[in-house]
Amino acid sequence: SLAGTLGLGKLIAFWDDNGISIDGHVEGWFSDDTPKRFESYGWHVIAAVDGHDPEAINAAIHAAKADPRPTLICTKTIIGFGSPNKSGSHDCHGAPLGADEITATRKQLGWEHGPFEIPADVYAQWDAKEAGAAKEAAWNDKFAAYAAAFPKEAAELKRRINGELPAEWEQKTSQIIADLQANPANIASRKASQNALEAFGQMLPEFLGGSADLAPSNLTMWSGSKSVSAEDASGNYIHYGVREFGMTAIMNGIALHGGFVPYGATFLMFMEYARNAMRMAALMKIQNIQVYTHDSIGLGEDGPTH
Repeated sequence: SLAGTLGLGKLIAFWDDNGISIDGHVEGWFSDDTPKRFESYGWHVIAAVDGHDPEAINAAIHAAKADPRPTLICTKTIIGFGSPNKSGSHDCHGAPLGADEITATRKQLGWEHGPFEIPADVYAQWDAKEAGAAKEAAWNDKFAAYAAAFPKEAAELKRRINGELPAEWEQKTSQIIADLQANPANIASRKASQNALEAFGQMLPEFLGGSADLAPSNLTMWSGSKSVSAEDASGNYIHYGVREFGMTAIMNGIALHGGFVPYGATFLMFMEYARNAMRMAALMKIQNIQVYTHDSIGLGEDGPTH
């Protein structure tokens, strides 16, 4: 939904539509019109792609890249494709086919290669080393030319991509903290948090903030905050809406990309919705700042949901 609203045209997602889950055929518990749902989000939808046809998949990817909207490629597949006795059923979802069924599947597919033997033509299509090296060399040449023309901007980009703090960070932050200690204020912790964002945000152009529809309560916007939109992506603040998990997962992706220091906020109680994404952030040890406010038993009437 948010990708469609923001017009994230570089996002391409595949839907493997095989009609099967671990419990069996999905008709009894899944009847969505998935293509229509994504169309309603503002996505470009490519329906009815044969998921067993590499040429059809390749054509769909090219069509997706040519469209300015995020794209959902709907691939129709048969789970366990080629298995004479288990294809199309949940029996091949999480269990091995077994030696006899593997032999029968090889025969049905006409596959005469041994285990772990990759035909040369298949390997050549998947081997991205040569193409990747060429693209990396082209990028390095492009960046070298950019650095020669814009040395200050190039140095700033390298600093941010490398996750380094500005040169005067220690000196300036020490002064900010000393000033606060010299003139302590009796204010709410969320206001103190906003004051910190105000002070540090002016030194960190890589700050990319946001809140799950609670900015006025979390106080996550500062004087330099500018909203990101489909029309203007130059901002530094994302309005995530009521999407605690989505917000945290998106922040994970931003942090992994590099060049930004994301921070997002919600009430501490609503963090429960974001737990899986927060767990991943901790496991990956990424620079992802979570601002949780209203840590109080007085928030109980809100319950565990937003």
